[in-house]
Amino acid sequence: MIVKYGGNAMKSLELRRAVAAEIAALRSEVPVVVVHGGGPVIEQELAVRGVTSEFIGGLRVTTPEAMDIVEMALCQLNKQLSQDVGQAIGLMGRDSGLLRAEILDPSLGRVGRVTGVNADLLRTLLGAGITPVLGCIAVGPDGNALNVNADTAAGAVAGALNDGIVFLTDVDGVYRAYPDPASRAATLTRAEAEQGIHDGWIAGGMIPKVRAALDAVSRGAPFATIASGMTTGVLAAATRGEAGTRITP
Repeated sequence: MIVKYGGNAMKSLELRRAVAAEIAALRSEVPVVVVHGGGPVIEQELAVRGVTSEFIGGLRVTTPEAMDIVEMALCQLNKQLSQDVGQAIGLMGRDSGLLRAEILDPSLGRVGRVTGVNADLLRTLLGAGITPVLGCIAVGPDGNALNVNADTAAGAVAGALNDGIVFLTDVDGVYRAYPDPASRAATLTRAEAEQGIHDGWIAGGMIPKVRAALDAVSRGAPFATIASGMTTGVLAAATRGEAGTRITP
């Protein structure tokens, strides 16, 4: 199972550690790989150093200067998360070519598109009972770091391992008539999700979340679930298909 842990769901240290405990508990049932972002942590470090953030299409424009700060911030968070989860090892894409990428768009600077995943390394760690905790920094063809969107990185890992993925985010799932909780869609096929975007009931900030789930499914994941990481007790239920919205091929 791949668990994508979003930056917005990590703002509270207490909640972060509670979710880490849930990940550790889930590990007793299925092997788990954690992929994380860290937007709030990155923003804080950039602000301290007087580096202004610019976004294009929801992606952070990453100059070489910003790239150094992004990598530093994510590396620190990565080690903290692996410690929280326990029996885990914190890794970045530079480690043994774990995440390989190419420049996505020159106008975005050091932002990458994942081109390869070292699935053998992940399987070896899982076989040894160790939980990989992977930060979304990839290595480019020039050997330097690239900033990769955490959702798409997690989807690439899920596809490479042919495993299901749960995106823990700041929403309870996909609603057909937001914000009516009774309208949460328990399941959606790819076709239904695409139709929802077309018809407009999947809109705004939900679109990139659904697109990330669709990307994971297209890469080979058997399912992708969007669920809340803002409350405890959700992860196990989402893994069983009892919480959030599960998107299938």
